[in-house]
Amino acid sequence: MHRAAGPLLAVTVALVLADSAVVTLALPDILRELDTSVGQVAWVLISFNLVLALGAVPAARLLARGRAAGGSAVGIALFAGASAWCAVAGSIDVLIAARCLQAVGGALAVVGCLELLVRSYGERRGVALWATAGVVGTATGPFAGGLMTELISWQSIFVVQVPFALLAVPAALAVRAVVPVVVGAEQEPGPESGPAPRPAPEEVAPDRPDVRPNITLALLSAALTAALFLLVLLLVEGWSRSPGIAALTVSVVPIAAIAAGPLARLLQPGEQVEVAVGCFLIAGGLVGLAIPPSSDLAWTIAPQALVGLGLGLTVDRLTARAVQLRRPRAEHAGWTIGARHVGVVVGLAVLTPVFTADLQDAQVPAQEAITALVLDAPLQPEDKVAVAQALGGALAGEQGQVPDLGPAFARVVVEPAERPVLDRLERDLDDQLERAATRAFRDSFLAGAGFALLALLVVLVPRRRRTT
Repeated sequence: MHRAAGPLLAVTVALVLADSAVVTLALPDILRELDTSVGQVAWVLISFNLVLALGAVPAARLLARGRAAGGSAVGIALFAGASAWCAVAGSIDVLIAARCLQAVGGALAVVGCLELLVRSYGERRGVALWATAGVVGTATGPFAGGLMTELISWQSIFVVQVPFALLAVPAALAVRAVVPVVVGAEQEPGPESGPAPRPAPEEVAPDRPDVRPNITLALLSAALTAALFLLVLLLVEGWSRSPGIAALTVSVVPIAAIAAGPLARLLQPGEQVEVAVGCFLIAGGLVGLAIPPSSDLAWTIAPQALVGLGLGLTVDRLTARAVQLRRPRAEHAGWTIGARHVGVVVGLAVLTPVFTADLQDAQVPAQEAITALVLDAPLQPEDKVAVAQALGGALAGEQGQVPDLGPAFARVVVEPAERPVLDRLERDLDDQLERAATRAFRDSFLAGAGFALLALLVVLVPRRRRTT
């Protein structure tokens, strides 16, 4: 079990941090099945991130008073139980409550797993593995959630997490510390020989949190909300793609994020240059998502690749800088997790009202364009009236959302000779709605790019020299 403990704990970190966005593509299904409102269903996403942001530092301090293995095991078990509760939730209130409990367990699990990974692999490798697992989980969350929603159901997102988490409970309890041995000028983990001696509390002076990487992480997380949350909404709600197609489309981000590591090792830029370039790439990718020439999915590929590369170049580097060689380590990990998820909540709070308001503003010109297209269509006058009545009902019933005009056209009965004209009109109207939705999301993507540029400024501001 000890040999498998490290990978299982890394998977647990990835699962917890994937949950910050894993339900994004499932929100429309949750909205319909639990018969709730758009405002309430958004809290399925917000509640987890908010509780995780607020609970990470208290969880780390709680673990500092006891044994990391036991505290981690309790957190992982709580996360597993809450995931099962999410899967059987029959109302939106129950689902939100379960998500909050899931975040409490996730906070204990994530900060505790860092301590256990360091025990297993040593400081440098343990922190690097913990940070990388977090990046992979964050990047793959929407893809995995959308794929499972399409193939099975939104409940399967939570069901699949339970066995992995349950396997990680004994893995956490099995971890023992490693004793470092000197190899050249560096210290590397040596063979297991029981728990390493703990220094007395007075021997270790606590370090202050490193503010700069945490602020940068918060700003980047707010920016990445646009790529990981708003993009999938645009694909599903704006461009009427299925969750499965949307999931495959957004898989570009995790693939690019994974490729960023080998690319950075090949080019070997300095750490500050690497992070600065990553911030710039994320900003550029979001600008690209704001101005696609059409709703063809191919136009999202290159911008997503830039975002993924930027994610891979920044988050693990900044996380390692904020945590590595700082004491108490778990508390600094808590500050880092808190900063990241505060950024997610801020991003949702800022960007969601922007695109919602823009979507509302786009309705009137879109309806005027639809009216003009119907009037200009080469149909009989009575058929135009029938189409207008059907579309009027569809548009009235979808205030604040991009309407699905397919059922309205299906209700219209025309002569067989006019059916090709009606089909062409439906395609033209769908194109008009997709263009309106694309414009409605533009300002939100640009605001996300603004967050990334603010992060770049934080990186580039010179550090004050310490005076002795």
